[in-house]
Amino acid sequence: MKLLVIGGGGREHALAWKLARSPRVKKLYAAPGNAGIAQVAECRPVGAEDLPALLALAGEIKPDLTVVGPDNPLALGIVDLFEKNGLRAFGPSASAARFEASKIFSKQFMQRHGIPTARFGNFSSSVEAKAFAASLSACVVKADGLALGKGVIICRSPEESAAAITQMMEKKIFGAAGERVIVEEFMQGEEASIHALLDGKSYRLFPSSQDNKRVGDNDTGPNTGGMGTISPVPQVSAAIMKAAEEQVLKPFLRGCAAEGIEYRGLLYPGLMLTPDGPKVLEFNARFGDPETQVLMMRLDSDLLDALEAVVDRRLADTTLRFKRDAAVCVVMASGGYPGDYAKGKPIHGLEDAAKLEGVQVFHAGTKRSDGDIVTSGGRVLGVTALGSDLKAARERAYEAAARIRFDGAHYRKDIGARALKVLASTPGWVETTA
Repeated sequence: MKLLVIGGGGREHALAWKLARSPRVKKLYAAPGNAGIAQVAECRPVGAEDLPALLALAGEIKPDLTVVGPDNPLALGIVDLFEKNGLRAFGPSASAARFEASKIFSKQFMQRHGIPTARFGNFSSSVEAKAFAASLSACVVKADGLALGKGVIICRSPEESAAAITQMMEKKIFGAAGERVIVEEFMQGEEASIHALLDGKSYRLFPSSQDNKRVGDNDTGPNTGGMGTISPVPQVSAAIMKAAEEQVLKPFLRGCAAEGIEYRGLLYPGLMLTPDGPKVLEFNARFGDPETQVLMMRLDSDLLDALEAVVDRRLADTTLRFKRDAAVCVVMASGGYPGDYAKGKPIHGLEDAAKLEGVQVFHAGTKRSDGDIVTSGGRVLGVTALGSDLKAARERAYEAAARIRFDGAHYRKDIGARALKVLASTPGWVETTA
């Protein structure tokens, strides 16, 4: 088979890497790809949001399946466009992608179908948003639209919430994405990510994972697109995984059926593990980044088989298998990220890091320049490792990261540290994928 992967980040490198390992894949293309993806696929310089150019590329290479990585092309309707032109594509339709493209649509859907989430209000007036936020002791302000994973601000006081609303709605720091906002109560608890393939009727779960959004150790500093992940998550018990099925995934599918929405693709609910059980922070309509990096390392069955089962509506006949090993991803970022950062910094030590057993370095913001691999984005690399347990995987990931150098490189030193403390206090914990 010939495949086309759309996107050029760490998530897409992980997907391309896993798809390239399928014995059924004879040729792999990526648009636009990056320096890492180029090691397993032929990259074409077509932007992930340039739908007419992507359709023209597909007409040229004639892929048997296109796998869409990022959120924006899904929201723009790339799957609808490809299917209209007789091309098979993995990912939700534009209608289904609204669960991520509009947080207001998503929250109202949860409210209608009894899916547990935080108390909230949605606003197109900054004055009304500030008044509602002032009624909460602490709140979260979210841009309604897509904002590269950064449109969420946690506010501990009315002054902070007023400032956040001003930034989003009046100063438009996230552009049109922040013209409407959600203000919701702040929930206390541990965050976790649940990924599931859906074909409209059935679902198949991936193991639990956990992203670290803040740029600094101990969850300090501004939010980023994600600074590292672990899988499994010891805070996610068998009971929590079961609750996620019964209270989130099953009602989600029933609600979609009731409202005439066929959801085929990857659904990624971000969960807050509260004392009252798991509650949905938000729905994402694609694989997480950098969650995909650890999930693909653990996946022990053919990814292509699973994606085709979704597209062809036969997921009920498919089984996902996973390694018992744990996985840890440490994101290496450019100096200044998530603020302004320089590009074009040569990266050294990639081959040295790759020599470590169980290590895969997924590229995010990289490109080739004059024969060298250089930085081209904020998040540059996802240094990912497998280990017999979280401790071993974590040690291996950090050993690999220490072998890689580029000017201004920084990364969190505490990915997985909190999970190890939880494991130490819960001997005998066993992972469950439900």
